[in-house]
Amino acid sequence: MIAAEGLAVQIGCRVLRRSEMGFYNIRTRAPSERSIRHAMLTDIITEIHTKSHDIYGARRIHAELTNGHGILGGHGQVEMLMQRAGLQGIIERRKRRQVKPHTIAIESRRVGLQR
Repeated sequence: MIAAEGLAVQIGCRVLRRSEMGFYNIRTRAPSERSIRHAMLTDIITEIHTKSHDIYGARRIHAELTNGHGILGGHGQVEMLMQRAGLQGIIERRKRRQVKPHTIAIESRRVGLQR
């Protein structure tokens, strides 16, 4: 990041208050277990999302991971990985039937007449 943009590593590390040794160690370090797991989960999440024709959101994908694939993880983790991968489900709000006040009055009269 710093060296790729043509900036001096010494100056960049001084501004960010990081050591040069730490900068070079990060570049050569092997990936952590978490980053490997995130990469694996991202692949599986992308596969599930594609199979659902880009409909499933984080909740359904989390349920599919837990129930279908037996992979344990949190809902927030699935949300984060989907966001990083640029995946989003279709947002569809549930439709509620709106009861109008005059309908309530008519229904209460009918119930009163049956008694």
